[in-house]
Amino acid sequence: MPAALPIRTRLATSAGLAVAGLSRRIGAGEGSVIGGRVLLAVDPGALERLAAGRTIALISGTNGKTTTTNMLAAALAARGEVVTNSTGANLMSGLVTTLGRAGGSAAPAVLEVDEGLLPKAVAGLHPSVVLLLNLSRDQLDRIGEVRIHAQRWRAALEGAPSTAVVANADDPLIVWAAGLARQVSWVGTGQRWRLDAYSCPNCGEQIEWDDAGRWACTNCSLARPSPHLALDGDDVVLADGRRVRVELQLPGWANRANAAMAAAGAETVGVDVGDALSTMGAVAHVAGRYQVVSVADVRVRLLLAKNPAGWAEALDLIRPAPLPVVVGINARIPDGRDPSWLWDVPFERLRGRLVIATGDRGRDLAVRLRYAQVEHRFVEGYVDAVRAAGVADLDLAANYTSFQDARRELARA
Repeated sequence: MPAALPIRTRLATSAGLAVAGLSRRIGAGEGSVIGGRVLLAVDPGALERLAAGRTIALISGTNGKTTTTNMLAAALAARGEVVTNSTGANLMSGLVTTLGRAGGSAAPAVLEVDEGLLPKAVAGLHPSVVLLLNLSRDQLDRIGEVRIHAQRWRAALEGAPSTAVVANADDPLIVWAAGLARQVSWVGTGQRWRLDAYSCPNCGEQIEWDDAGRWACTNCSLARPSPHLALDGDDVVLADGRRVRVELQLPGWANRANAAMAAAGAETVGVDVGDALSTMGAVAHVAGRYQVVSVADVRVRLLLAKNPAGWAEALDLIRPAPLPVVVGINARIPDGRDPSWLWDVPFERLRGRLVIATGDRGRDLAVRLRYAQVEHRFVEGYVDAVRAAGVADLDLAANYTSFQDARRELARA
């Protein structure tokens, strides 16, 4: 670590990393959380000191944080070392551990940040650029209403005049949140989820969309800004009209939108958009997302979806009927204790196939599927659920802790 760091910070970092390493060795997890807590307990100011002098990019939003972080890190890595929390350790403990592991390196950092902690991260890390992806309902018992986050982001960015912002022009909540930032690059992602932004975050009146995807408040001046970079099918279109092909291994519109946001972020720190998108094509899976595993001669593709907006996109990626699918649902603290969001997911789109429901709240899912008129069975355990599907190749979609459970159980099978 840099010699200029105070001895307290150096000792705190050594202690935190030692605890994180022990946690990994005994199989208690990746170690970022406990290691970061120890580090911050010894030196509460370590985060700002470890960040000093670095180019830092922060990525936040309800969906797509980990994938966009991996894509942006890949784009910057073409120029040299990059520090990143690529597995999604996005709380303060994870951020400080990630920077502590960089040792004496002054490499740029690409950091995913929990949406509830973004204002604190902006104040402590003084980032060069912040990417604002989207805001929609997620874990209301922990995170609260998304408009509260938009309001807090707006205040934090107003107070960070040296920070550039890359913002999704197709999410009214994001546009309002970025509205007081000094420097904003707008990205047209073609966002399709609109159920959390029917009323204007500025005045409360109705927002209307036209057939071309443009939106505007019916009462005040809040409206979709003209994007500096926009996703158009399989291309990214730049302000000068140049088109760059988006060729990814990761499937679906959502990942092309993530790539567009990452490309705009890379451009902000001096990387050509075409070069950035080219490197993103090497990203094959992200922390297990889209990974294919074999279980007793069954090929299982793993999909993660954590909230109604994410499930709406995941349902597009699930292979079509009549192929069965396994769906896992938990309701632990990282997921949100309240699974009532299941009723906001259009599971009716799974009609015409067998759905195997599993996970801690698989029976809640089974009730939802019954009302959606979807053929289903509840099977306890992920390996048994895969076998119950009765096919050699299928998709398994799950929310956060269910996804992690499935990865571990299937890996042991």
